[in-house]
Amino acid sequence: MKMSTLTKQELEIMKIVWNRNSATVRDVYETLREQRQIAYTTVMTMMKILEKKKFLKKTQQDRAFVYQPVRPKEQVIRTMVQDFVTRVFDGSAEPLLMHLVKDRHLSEKDVREITRMIRESK
Repeated sequence: MKMSTLTKQELEIMKIVWNRNSATVRDVYETLREQRQIAYTTVMTMMKILEKKKFLKKTQQDRAFVYQPVRPKEQVIRTMVQDFVTRVFDGSAEPLLMHLVKDRHLSEKDVREITRMIRESK
């Protein structure tokens, strides 16, 4: 089954739920409000969409719904990166790495770590 990619706002919400392991709409709303203005109803709608897309599942505790991630963060991010590489670089990761090396000025430590990971994957 092809998993859909998360929007910026959906990913922001998922990161909060992943960090907490479970969260109510109020938990996510209050966390987001520390960073910017957002309506409670917007958070509620986004979390319902994430449930519909099967990124979140909810259970009722007392009078609130508690949301938990369906998939681990690493799995979702891996799929999003693969989708990005496919869409932007026609499936080849090399141009992405070249772009990161040239434009992001990776530190020597980053380059050594990437080199080590490449060697280990062979």
